[in-house]
Parts: sequence; C-alpha cells; structure tokens
Amino acid sequence: MSNFELIKKIREITGAGMSDVKKAIDQAGGSEEKAIEILRKAGSKIAGKKADRETHEGVIALAKDEGKLVLVALHCETDFVARNENFRAAADQLAQKLLKDGEKDFASWAQDKIQNELIVQIGENLQLGKFEIIDGNILGVYLHSNKKVAAAVVLVEGSFDLANELAMQVAAMAPQYLQPEDVPAEVVQKEKEIYAEQLKIEGKPENMMEQILKGKLEKFYTEVCLVRQPFIKEDKKSVEQLLTENKATIEKFVYYAL
Repeated sequence: MSNFELIKKIREITGAGMSDVKKAIDQAGGSEEKAIEILRKAGSKIAGKKADRETHEGVIALAKDEGKLVLVALHCETDFVARNENFRAAADQLAQKLLKDGEKDFASWAQDKIQNELIVQIGENLQLGKFEIIDGNILGVYLHSNKKVAAAVVLVEGSFDLANELAMQVAAMAPQYLQPEDVPAEVVQKEKEIYAEQLKIEGKPENMMEQILKGKLEKFYTEVCLVRQPFIKEDKKSVEQLLTENKATIEKFVYYAL
C-alpha cells in the first residue's frame, strides 16, 4: 500500500486531518495500527483540552423502525459546526446505533466514539445529550429543519397522519404535561398563589376571587397541557376535541429542544 493510500485509509477510519495523519504515520514508523492508536490517543488529549468549553449548539437526530423511534441530541460549541454535514452525519450514526442495539452500553459507546474519533474529526468540544427510545404502534414524529427541535407522539388508536400532526403541535407549542391531572399539586398551588396576589393588587372583590382563580387556572392548563391547547391548524378547536373526533387517545409525547 502506498503512503498516499495509507493516509487516505486512516483518514476514512478516524476522520482526522491530513497533517495529523501524516504525523501519526511518521511516529508509528508506517504502521497503520499504531498510527490509528496514536490518533485515538490524541483525540483523548484534544477532548481533555476542550472539555471545559461550553456546548450550547448542536442537533437532534432521529432514527425510526416499525414501532420504534429513537431521538439523540449531540451538542457542539458553534452553530457553524451544528450545520456541518459531517457533524450531522455523526449524530445520525449515534441514532442508528441506539435504534439497532438499544440503551444497554449506548452511553459509554457513544462517549468513547465522541472522545476518540469525533472530536479529532470535528475539532470542537462535543457532548452526548439526551437520548430516548420510544415504542408504540401509532408513532408520530416531527423534526424541525434546523434539527434543534423534535417531538414524538404515541397514539392509542387514531392514524399515523394524526400522530404526525400532533407531533408538530408538540414541537410548536412545547407542552409540559399531557392533561391537567398530570400537573403536580405543588405547581398548581404555586400558580394559585401568584394569581391570588395579582388579584389582590388589582383590587378584585373577595367574593369573586374563587371564580376568577378558576378561570386563570383553566387558561394556565391551555398553555401547559397538550390536550387543552388550541390545535395549531384550527385554533378554535382544542387538541382534546380533535382526539375525540378521531376516536384517538395520546399515550405519550416527547419534546426535545436545544
């Protein structure tokens, strides 16, 4: 194998830059195996130097098979890298790995790949973010074009089209809970206290407080609970009404945002 062919092969394996590969081959005395080892060790050193740099950017990758969906967030430092095709392909590879092999050992495998390969290739601090496997017979998914917002919805009955529309709803409206019953009691109590204080400042009559508080809580539920939100494609209709019309029920939803 010529030196050029060796450089090309090692670059394909490691993703490292040409000058780094040449240097590693020289240090390894022309040994492919040793050169790759040198580059992987260098990756760990690079990772160590970059580890304290903040990773506010990134992308969300998804992979889907029948009845199963995975979402994986991969973080980087800059939007420039977040738009890089190699970086996005790396995120997709992580998602495919999770889909194929499941959660067992995925985090440690992904961290090793990031530390030993991707940081050398990309040149920034990279961090594995949230990841999740979602199962369901009727699975809807939405990934925004910037790959920074994603959502998934699992339906009991209904259709895939409806599930996809509801995933878009989740991505657009970022609900925190499925229904009012899911809102923790302490959160409801805190909202009541805030509203009560507002009403006192406004000088509302004491005998009207309870009714006004009830109305404000209902408004709160339309903001944070998916089934109470106005449907984004027909805002005079709630998601709850849409589900009733389609004889469907939401089993689960997931919202990711970077």
